[in-house]
Amino acid sequence: MYLNPNTSILRKMLTSSIVTVLLGLCAVGLVISLFAKSYIVNSKSSEMIRQAKQVNLAIQNQTEPTDSFKEQLRFFDQAYDSRVWIFDLHGNIVATSSKDEVNIGKIISTDVVNQVLNGEPAIWNQSEGFKEGMLSIAVPWGKDNDVYGGIVLHSPLKGMDETIAQLRETILWVTLFGIFFSIIVSSYLSWSITRPIQQIDKAAAKIAVGDYSERIQTDAKDEIGELATTINHMVEQLERVDLEKKQLNQLRHDFLANVSHELRTPLTAMQGFLEALQDGLIEEGARDKYYEIMYNETLHMNRLVDDITDLMKLENKEIDLVWLAVDVQAMLAKLSFKFQPEAELRGTVIHCLTDEHAPQAHADPDRLEQILNNLIKNAVKFTENGTIELQARAVPSEGCVLITVTDTGIGISPEDQGLIWERFFKVERGRPVKHKGSSGLGLAIVRELVELHKGSICVRSELGRGSAFEVRIPLYGGRQSAEPTALPALRLHCLR
Repeated sequence: MYLNPNTSILRKMLTSSIVTVLLGLCAVGLVISLFAKSYIVNSKSSEMIRQAKQVNLAIQNQTEPTDSFKEQLRFFDQAYDSRVWIFDLHGNIVATSSKDEVNIGKIISTDVVNQVLNGEPAIWNQSEGFKEGMLSIAVPWGKDNDVYGGIVLHSPLKGMDETIAQLRETILWVTLFGIFFSIIVSSYLSWSITRPIQQIDKAAAKIAVGDYSERIQTDAKDEIGELATTINHMVEQLERVDLEKKQLNQLRHDFLANVSHELRTPLTAMQGFLEALQDGLIEEGARDKYYEIMYNETLHMNRLVDDITDLMKLENKEIDLVWLAVDVQAMLAKLSFKFQPEAELRGTVIHCLTDEHAPQAHADPDRLEQILNNLIKNAVKFTENGTIELQARAVPSEGCVLITVTDTGIGISPEDQGLIWERFFKVERGRPVKHKGSSGLGLAIVRELVELHKGSICVRSELGRGSAFEVRIPLYGGRQSAEPTALPALRLHCLR
């Protein structure tokens, strides 16, 4: 396991864990040591009281310290590994288990004597008269209600101290093992916590400089794991926003470039004509023709500005629709009459197919006419010596009016069918080209207007066979639904 010494959180967690374990084990060890010492002393005292009573049973019939009396005391001395003293009613020591009998005649503490004569055992520490500390107990000496004095047993404290020392040594080893174990466990836990934090820090540093490629890898199910998941989600959102921002900037750049290009062409032409007129390079009889060209160029620029304005309003949701019941067949008939002269110039016939049940759409009449006007105008523009069919029919099951503009024109290549809805995109036989009087914004505006009506628009087209645009607009009084139905004969591109 690799521990980074510069990780402050890791260092703090290790230190706090070790200190906590150390203090906890020391406190537990101290408590155990104190209770163990008390337990050992109490146990030894109880054992010695029992032994002293055994001595009393052996000598209770003897009131004088005879030789046999003393032999019995020496026997119990060896059997119990305890010094035995006998004192009288005044506390005077009258016999001992020691052969030297140096303590005979000495007086036992008055408190001990009084306690024993009252029939209660006495317990104390004795050092006087011995080379080492002793645990001493005293019990009455006598038979039945006759008390002759007391019996004292002295047991060395050394054995108990050794037992306590061994216990403390064991506690010390347990403490050291606990510290070692806590270091291992704390190191692992600290590493498991600090590793995702380091990854979070690394990811945050990359985010700060605009790099959203970093992801935090963690399997943790705790708060750190939730934080890592949240940050990963945030990075994904930032990455998406950054991509959208770049795309928006690119669109803005392309839009400005296209607008500049669209305006530069007529302006350059007008500038050239005006300079020629100013310099007198154009004959008097030809001037009207050049004036007409310049006038048409100004009309083209006006249409471009109007289209850009409409598109911006649509994209910014600044257009409010006036919802009415619209007779779609009547609108198609009106537009058919409008474009018929231009179509005839191209050798094209416009057929307006009627339905006995004239459908009514729930739409803004002006904006719906703008949609159909753009579609029919494109059909006329790209169809020569062919036919154009206009049809509207109700589709109650879908809650919509299906409006179809079909032509036998040049068609649209498959790769361009998904691009025709983009701003300033123009096609002819599948190739982007210029068209006189076209801004390249017509279908982009159509798309926005259809979506504003909560409808959908599809194109089916093949090169050399023509195109069919299908528009679905909500049916007046019907469901507000418009799901496009794919026709199998031709490729279908839909926008909703």
